[in-house]
Amino acid sequence: AFHRTQPPLAQLFAIPRALTAEGVRRYGFHGLSYEYIARVLPEHSARADGRVIVAHLGNGASMCAMNGRRSQATSMGFTAIDGLMMGTRTGALDPGVVLYLMQEKGMDARGIEKLLYKESGLLGVSGISQDMRTLLASDDPRAAEAVDLFCYRIVREIGALAACIGGLDALVFTGGIGERAGEVRRRVCAALGWLGVDLDEAANEADATRIGRSGSRTEALVIPTDEEWMIAQHTCDLI
Repeated sequence: AFHRTQPPLAQLFAIPRALTAEGVRRYGFHGLSYEYIARVLPEHSARADGRVIVAHLGNGASMCAMNGRRSQATSMGFTAIDGLMMGTRTGALDPGVVLYLMQEKGMDARGIEKLLYKESGLLGVSGISQDMRTLLASDDPRAAEAVDLFCYRIVREIGALAACIGGLDALVFTGGIGERAGEVRRRVCAALGWLGVDLDEAANEADATRIGRSGSRTEALVIPTDEEWMIAQHTCDLI
């Protein structure tokens, strides 16, 4: 069974306890997607109950580190803006940048919210599009830099999450980009040889379920998510 509740330390920000008591802590998002992957993972991998990182990559992007198919840490936090770079969202950002925008640029909360949620991410860095397909097909160096940064942030987060769970037995890609952008998967896996990921290029190009080479220390898989099915399942359970 999948549990969204994370260990206490993984939920905490280093802020005064009074604010934590009010509910200002890390929650994580994409829970329906991760719950679905946790349910079906045993059908695809004998390592399902081991140390697994699931990368939900789409216009909204996040990661979840699991052990025993239970969430141990996530990349998103108090809101759905934290963690990975996304289509139009910044992902993790130094709070000092927000203070700079307020103090030096005179921006108010509404203007900052628009910038962080709607004008940043792949769109902001490329100045072209938030659509990964458009960026991968472009020969504009700004598009290339946006894709490079997107992949870099993924690799960096995988390293952090692997440290949280003491290693890695399987890496799962899901979400629109995770399921269909083989080039993004290739770049990410190419940087993870130190974690035992060894990509099968042909399988990756074919969007196969198992995209790692046979005998790899760490499995690499592509599993389509189904959040709507999880919503239906929870509805049936309630009624």
